[in-house]
Amino acid sequence: MAVEAQGSELVKVVVLLAAGVIAVPIFKRIGLGSVLGYLAAGLAIGPFGMGFFADSQAILHVAELGVVMFLFIIGLEMRPSHLWSLRREIFGLGTAQIALCALAMTGVGLAFGFPPMVAFIGAMGFVLTSTAIVMQILGERSDLALPRGQRIVSILLFEDLLIVPLLALVALMAPPEANPSAAAHSRWADIGIALASLATLVAAGIWLLNPLFRVLAAAKAREVMTAAALLVVLGAALLMQIGGLSMAMGAFLAGVLLSESTFRHQLEADVEPFRGILLGLFFLSVGMSLDLKVVAANWPMIVGGVLALMLVKAVCIYVVARVMKSCHTEALDRAVLMAQGGEFAFVLFSSAANAKLIDAEVSANLSAIVVLSMVLTPLAIIALRKFSPKTALSLEGVDEPNGLGGSVLLIGFGRFGQVVSQSLLARGVEVAIIDTDVEMIESAQTFGFKVYYGDGTRLDVLRASGAGTAQLIAICIDDRAAATVTAQLIRHEFPQARLLARSFDREHALELVHAGVDLQVRETFESAMRFGEAALVELGVPADDAAEVVADIRKRDAERFELELVGGVRAGVSLLYGNMQQTPLIPPKPRPTRPADDEEHVPGISA
Repeated sequence: MAVEAQGSELVKVVVLLAAGVIAVPIFKRIGLGSVLGYLAAGLAIGPFGMGFFADSQAILHVAELGVVMFLFIIGLEMRPSHLWSLRREIFGLGTAQIALCALAMTGVGLAFGFPPMVAFIGAMGFVLTSTAIVMQILGERSDLALPRGQRIVSILLFEDLLIVPLLALVALMAPPEANPSAAAHSRWADIGIALASLATLVAAGIWLLNPLFRVLAAAKAREVMTAAALLVVLGAALLMQIGGLSMAMGAFLAGVLLSESTFRHQLEADVEPFRGILLGLFFLSVGMSLDLKVVAANWPMIVGGVLALMLVKAVCIYVVARVMKSCHTEALDRAVLMAQGGEFAFVLFSSAANAKLIDAEVSANLSAIVVLSMVLTPLAIIALRKFSPKTALSLEGVDEPNGLGGSVLLIGFGRFGQVVSQSLLARGVEVAIIDTDVEMIESAQTFGFKVYYGDGTRLDVLRASGAGTAQLIAICIDDRAAATVTAQLIRHEFPQARLLARSFDREHALELVHAGVDLQVRETFESAMRFGEAALVELGVPADDAAEVVADIRKRDAERFELELVGGVRAGVSLLYGNMQQTPLIPPKPRPTRPADDEEHVPGISA
């Protein structure tokens, strides 16, 4: 019997893993995203699908650790100084959004015929956005580090903090018969325990964790470091749970306390695999928890509730975002992304049911509304992306060039263009900058750079950007075809300007020279030369000899490039490879020999 039970448990583990492995790639391939894949897989294998699992709540409790670890990793990226800089967004923006949403959605509950107490609890549960879903989508879109992503994270953090006073409020509103043994002094005791747990965690983070990790690192046992990382995350979550606080907030706080630690990256690497698996398990369990019988029995109220609550919440979020000076694009994106209920709603509804504030049927209906809203969120985001006119949204709040002037016109402000601009700006050169990446433009503005939206392949944009009066034009875009077209257009229309361009590779460099650029630089060539020189020095080659080797390579590369310009690519290839079997491109330099070292040499290098 024990063997059969063990085999049954193993089957469940295999089913869980197989569901995620099969569903997620399919959903991502058809453009629906990983979150919806997990949710659909959970529905398929859950008690209302194939029936592999009878109790989705048991899995949900374990899977919540995925959310806990996710917030720990976010905390590692949030240094205290950075967190303090977001205080306006956390408390100002978060308070305004939550207050307006709670008021409006309580009205929706009253309109559906619920008593005021039930309408308020349902509204507050729906106010708590799903941290797991929103963070996953932001991560997939690489938006977490952008200003708009940081504002959403700030609101989520405030909502996670809100669960604590909400649970306390539920306890205060509970009728005496719900917990006759409860007394006023016990509530004060709960508050004291919560504060003590918080103080203990902060003290441990400041005075205990760094010395602990230094000792473990000295032991050079990788598995112990991994175990210690998990201990920190789960220990912080447990401490907060004992204090009646949010486990996720405990993990987040632990991450913040360790964000300045030298072990930050090691901790993130150790926790990341567990975070990914458990977060996927969380989405699977949410899909399992959708009670189709409840939906079928009360579908008019549930479907109407989902649509009404999501629409009202989205409108409130959009209004608050616009009042707080966000552009239309960002406000609309935030409204759709945060229009669903979240995982903490289940905790609130369960607590309210235990306190006799709502009955079991109402709790099931409210939970079904929240789950359906979580399922619909990825679809709503896809619909927004598909049906919204991109050009109409993308330029909101972004300036287009008009009558610009400057000694230098810089086209493209990615990593390459940003580095190029430093030398010019440090010398006081007046630089006009254009780019087509709206997210980068918005991000650059937060660091004091004025970048205009403009496509360098368009003649009217170049004229408006000051190309006609510029002494020098630098093409720094990361698009091979566009760079060539831009170079040809500039050389033909603005011959007064010196023209510099970033080239993708050797073949592209030849195209640019033929297009008329005065100087082209392959994006990785010089850095690779410096890297090779440093590698030789690290191997013990004298610095002068290493520099001579690299200078020789650079000289031969230039000679081959000139030959290719005159005779085509084949001539250069012949120069490089024609006699390779007899001698390397760069003859080895003689080095002092050591015992058993007579056959070492510097190998030939192809540029």
